[in-house]
Amino acid sequence: MNAAAADTQPLVGIIMGSQSDWATLEHTANMLKQLGVSFEAEVVSAHRTPDRLFEYAETARDRGIQVIIAGAGGAAHLPGMCAAKTDLPVLGVPVKSSILNGVDSLLSIVQMPAGIAVGTLAIGPAGATNAAIMAAQILGLTRPEIAKNVAEFRAAQTEKVASKNIPGQI
Repeated sequence: MNAAAADTQPLVGIIMGSQSDWATLEHTANMLKQLGVSFEAEVVSAHRTPDRLFEYAETARDRGIQVIIAGAGGAAHLPGMCAAKTDLPVLGVPVKSSILNGVDSLLSIVQMPAGIAVGTLAIGPAGATNAAIMAAQILGLTRPEIAKNVAEFRAAQTEKVASKNIPGQI
């Protein structure tokens, strides 16, 4: 999957441990689209395809990727292993699991040893959405058009909340 136009280099890599994780990571893709950030998305399993994971992480910078968003459930080693193989920022999204509701995933991602950083977001769709926003904020440090898109998104959120009335209130 690639949301970048043929002439647009993906700036964000979205990777997930299995196809079933797409239900969560699709929120990342949708928010990146909304913010005008090009991306690629692939299934790259830390356990089933470790060589593919290593190749993905090691070649990401050369392919123009600037931020990697890695989502995984269960043991959730994908974000940490990816971060161990690249010096790019890696944002980890815990995918809700059927056994511990994603708490297992959260703990696997957040408990990294000193020296291998993973920016860990909330469990599930909220974390997936916020990972996209955070990636856009990182990219916006050097890309004014992306920073502008983030600012406009935030302003629209503020306006949406401000325009709501409490039922029964005048």
